[in-house]
Amino acid sequence: MLQYFTRRLLLIIPTLIGIMLINFMITQFTPGGPVDQALYKLQSGQSDQVNVGSTNEGVGATSDGKSLNQGIPPEIIAEIKARYGFDKPAYVRFFNMMGNYFTFDFGDSFYRDISVIDLIIEKLPVSLSLGLWSTLLIYCISIPLGIKKAITHNSRFDVWTSGIIIVGYAVPGFLFGMLLIVLFAGGSFLDWFPLRGLTSDNFDELSMLGKIKDYFWHLALPLMAYTIGGFATLTMLTKNSFLDEINKLYTTTAKAKGLSSQRILYGHVFRNAMLIIIAGFPAAFVSIFFTGSLIIEVIFSLDGIGFLSYEAIIKRDYPVVFGTLYIFTLSGLILKLVSDLTYHWVDPRISFEGR
Repeated sequence: MLQYFTRRLLLIIPTLIGIMLINFMITQFTPGGPVDQALYKLQSGQSDQVNVGSTNEGVGATSDGKSLNQGIPPEIIAEIKARYGFDKPAYVRFFNMMGNYFTFDFGDSFYRDISVIDLIIEKLPVSLSLGLWSTLLIYCISIPLGIKKAITHNSRFDVWTSGIIIVGYAVPGFLFGMLLIVLFAGGSFLDWFPLRGLTSDNFDELSMLGKIKDYFWHLALPLMAYTIGGFATLTMLTKNSFLDEINKLYTTTAKAKGLSSQRILYGHVFRNAMLIIIAGFPAAFVSIFFTGSLIIEVIFSLDGIGFLSYEAIIKRDYPVVFGTLYIFTLSGLILKLVSDLTYHWVDPRISFEGR
């Protein structure tokens, strides 16, 4: 197991570099970079709004400003490129970026007077809060429901809950979130829940109980939107896993020995059936935290990592774009490895040495 763990750990480095390289190459053909924006503002007479004080070497797309440099002195263009780090060849910028990122030096945002790492730390609690609560809610609903569906397979309960699950799986989380806003957040119907943020303006003035109520009041709609897709997938995974174990020979033998259904289910079937579910927890958390957060945070105007990434992409704030991409990718690769180790921890009979 140690050899497998070492190999997987070493593979993280080239995989991370490959993902960063592909995204870096894509940005080389993306118009409207920071240099283009600075030149446009200079041409529009907005020179006081041009931020050329940040040095973030090695990040971002190429941006030569050929279509925007009419009437602008070449030395000004060269200075802007140098300040943003675009005066060097693309391969030099990439190697500089990765060298800094390996030491977790992500530089400063192009458009905010703050370092990227401080900006991420500032926005992290919102996304982390949503990810943790939604993951907990999904597991608390899906596992009992999946077990119930497995032991009542083909019953009326199984059929009508399967219909609900299919609808939940088919409806994207962001679309369900928009529906919740229309129905319950001051749209065309009811105005029961707030539309923006995770706290009210007077949050600091509330008592401890009032703060808890206010927090969950704001959390209700985005949490439901987060939960809809993951709940459907995990429920069916749980049902199929338990159903597969229930139909195996060892359960028939246990029944023949006179063991009760509850003892067979929770004393024998549960551990084997829960293996794939428990081991998949890190990957499920990554999926909810890193993919679901972007659209849901934008819809509900939650100032988290997803919303930060969205704004950074729109503004071509490349230090933030690549900094968040690096952290998300590294975290995902590590947690995928943790998933494999969890398999072995739950059932030591599983070995990855032959892989």
